Amino acid sequence: MPGGRLTQQERQQIALGLADSLPYAEIGRRLDRPTSTITREVMRNGGPTAYRADLAHRATEHRAHRRRKAAPRDANRPPQEYGRDAEAVREYEETFTTVFMQSGLPKMTARVLAGLYTTDAGSLTASELAGRLQVSPASVSKAVAFLEGQGLVRRERDERRRERYVVDDDVMYQSMMASARATAHLSEVARQGVGVLGPDTPAAARLENIARFVDFVSESIARAADQAREILHTKPGGTSDSVT
Repeated sequence: MPGGRLTQQERQQIALGLADSLPYAEIGRRLDRPTSTITREVMRNGGPTAYRADLAHRATEHRAHRRRKAAPRDANRPPQEYGRDAEAVREYEETFTTVFMQSGLPKMTARVLAGLYTTDAGSLTASELAGRLQVSPASVSKAVAFLEGQGLVRRERDERRRERYVVDDDVMYQSMMASARATAHLSEVARQGVGVLGPDTPAAARLENIARFVDFVSESIARAADQAREILHTKPGGTSDSVT
């Protein structure tokens, strides 16, 4: 039933849908399930090419068993702030993680980024992240190193000299600008090929078309990112920087 756990029969239908190359949205429509449920189910169980209904069902049963065993330990954790539903928050973080994985991030890196995004402070120490995700500090460190290299996370020292990993309010702006710069670099390389291959050759014409297309896209990304940060950036409480 919609909203409940996926049944083994539903998982078999998902596997059949993947075999037929159906989009997640269509599989969800046929099962009367949200697209996010199908996406999360597939991504946490091997992805679209490796998904197996029986293995996914057993893995889900195993995770549920582990959560039941961990309940006494979890009960000692501080309650969620603002009266949040802890289970709903956990499910949302899994969905957020799945979205990042679909964009190309490794699973642990995606989990770390989702964990940072969903904290009110926007920062956590390595030990806090490790405890929150129930993983080793080494796994967290490797993931953070990757995110830092992409400009998605930065490090700072708090008053106790502990290293904290931070996502700034304009992290998406920085990410978009980094994407624009990378795209612009592709244009430069393509135009180098025009000179190497000869300006009047079919190969050079193809590279020039690539460069023009990439120029337009990178400039559009940078312009849209600047406008969005200026107009749409919101502060806690729902206020905006825009002038009415």
